[in-house]
Amino acid sequence: MISLIDPWASSSVDYDKLINKFGISKISDLLLDIKNPQRLMKRGVVFGHRDFDKINELINQKKDFAVVSGMMPSGQMHIGHKMVVDQLKWYQEKGAMLSLPIADLESYAARDMSFDKARQIAIDEYLTNWIALGLDLEKDNVNVYLQSQNKQLQDLTFKSSRKTNFNELKSIYGFTPSTNIAHLQAPIVQVADILLPQIGEFGGPKRVVVPVGIDQDPHIRLTRDISHKLHDEFGFLTPSSTYHRFLTGLNGDKMSSSKPSTAIYLNEDSKTASKKVKTAKTGGRESLKEQQELGGEVDKCVIYEMLVYHLIDDDEELEKIRQDCLNGVLRCGDCKERTSELMEKFFDELKDKQVEAHEIAKTLI
Repeated sequence: MISLIDPWASSSVDYDKLINKFGISKISDLLLDIKNPQRLMKRGVVFGHRDFDKINELINQKKDFAVVSGMMPSGQMHIGHKMVVDQLKWYQEKGAMLSLPIADLESYAARDMSFDKARQIAIDEYLTNWIALGLDLEKDNVNVYLQSQNKQLQDLTFKSSRKTNFNELKSIYGFTPSTNIAHLQAPIVQVADILLPQIGEFGGPKRVVVPVGIDQDPHIRLTRDISHKLHDEFGFLTPSSTYHRFLTGLNGDKMSSSKPSTAIYLNEDSKTASKKVKTAKTGGRESLKEQQELGGEVDKCVIYEMLVYHLIDDDEELEKIRQDCLNGVLRCGDCKERTSELMEKFFDELKDKQVEAHEIAKTLI
């Protein structure tokens, strides 16, 4: 039996089992119908979806839709979080409304984070880096808000909470009688976050897509269920979702803000980021001779993953690296050295943008 997905955990995930267990569709089946698909879609990093075909139709027809992507400000932003920003940039280029909740209620409930500290982390880490990475958060069709200060969200949370009960939350999340009430409420707040772009103040019912890691699918399933139950009152349309793989941590586990040994943080200087790359686990063999004879295990290599997710735009160049590794032509040391140089360059460019981005971030919430 497959265990429950815990959206507050940080362990690795078996994607194929979860696709089969929870009925998620493969994004690869839609690729031919997506015009200029986002890079992570083409590379299989975004691997699954629920009803993304409905969003794709709107994109092709240049019609309105919204994207929801929240941030839980409980720690530092790391390089793995960049993939969400890359997806949001693609949606923004397609004309989407962006709804970006700052989950300070959830961080209080699940991480015991004060509201003041959560707000500061959101500004210093998340909003600053989202802007520095290329998102335009000053556009009229962008809504950035703190959960704790949004009256519309609180009203929608209350109404959504009438459409579920403890037994349902227990079956989805594994809650127990000892789970505190604030933690029980956190998923309902996220339901309201996802449905919020459909209320009258934002133009009424519309298609919404939520790009998430597979660990967030419990929230998606609950939201889809509650949206059906609220349809008569609000006219809500069922939200869509896409699912991306996690960036593997430096040590081979899932990259996590709470585990420094696994992560490259976006507030680190370029030299530190470059050095961390050189500590990352590779798919290399035990010896150079074995590497040349058998080739590298590229699909186990954190270094190659960094190139796929973040550092190389050209698909042909990436494929050459892959084949050279598989054929034993490329040595791990050489690949690490080049990747560390690319990471250092990326961080140098990011640092140049963070100062101005921080000034903008302070005006948003």
